Amino acid sequence: MSDDPLLPPPSTPAPGRATARTAAVIPAAGRGVRLGPGAPKALRALGGTPMLIHAIRAMAASRAVSLVVVVAPPDGAAEVRTLLDAHALPERTDFLVVPGGGSRQESVRLGLEALPPGYDIVLVHDAARPLVPVDTVDAVIEAVRDGAVAVVPVLPLADTVKQVESAGAPGGPERVVATPDRSLLRAVQTPQGFDRATLVRAHETVTDDVTDDASMVEQLGPTVVTVPGHEEAFKVTRPLDLVLAEAVLARRRLNDGF
Repeated sequence: MSDDPLLPPPSTPAPGRATARTAAVIPAAGRGVRLGPGAPKALRALGGTPMLIHAIRAMAASRAVSLVVVVAPPDGAAEVRTLLDAHALPERTDFLVVPGGGSRQESVRLGLEALPPGYDIVLVHDAARPLVPVDTVDAVIEAVRDGAVAVVPVLPLADTVKQVESAGAPGGPERVVATPDRSLLRAVQTPQGFDRATLVRAHETVTDDVTDDASMVEQLGPTVVTVPGHEEAFKVTRPLDLVLAEAVLARRRLNDGF
C-alpha cells in the first residue's frame, strides 16, 4: 500500500474518456453519532470486518478502479493505514490514505487534491454504504465514459413524500404544505461518478453546505444524469441499518461461499 500521494454532448464521449483511468475517493472522517457511542461509523464492524474495508473492497471490485483514496479522520490517518495493512485487498488496486477535514465537503476536496495525475474519472463513495454491488459501480463508470460529467445511482421512492414546514420546537407537529409527485423523485446513492475536471471546479466554486457532490455540480450548470441503483447499496446510519447489513452480508456469504 502506498501512502504518497467543457461539457461534452451527452452522446459524445470526451477524447480519451472511453479508456480513462478511474479513482475512487471514500470520505471516512465522520463520527456516525446516530449509530451510538464507540468507534467512528466507518470503523464499525460488519460481519467481523470494519465497514470501511467492505466499502474499499466494493470499489476495488471494479476492474476499472485502479486507485482508492481513503480520507481518514484528521487525527486517524495512521490508524486507517494500519487497518488497510491488516486486511486483504486486491493487489491490482493502489490505495492511498490522507487526513480529512471538518466536513464531508472538505474531506472530499482533500481527497481530490491527493489524486495523482492521470485519473480523469473520479468516484465519490460513502464509507457507510459498504455493500454496493460491483455492477452498480461499473454502471456509474460506464455512464461517465459515455460522456456524462456527473452520474448518480438512484432508486424510485416506495413511500409517499410530504413537504412540510419546520416545527416550532424539536419533535413538534409540522404542517404539511405539499405532496410531491413520487414518480418524479429518486433516492440518491453512491458511488457518484464525475469527470475529474468538473468535480474539481465544483469544489473550487461552490461554498454552500451540501449533502452530496452531484448537488455541487448542479449548481455549476452541467447536467447530472442517473443510472439504476441497488437496494443493497443502502446507507448504514442507524442501529437497525446495521442489523439489515449483517443479514445481507450473511446471505451473500451463504450464497457465494466467502
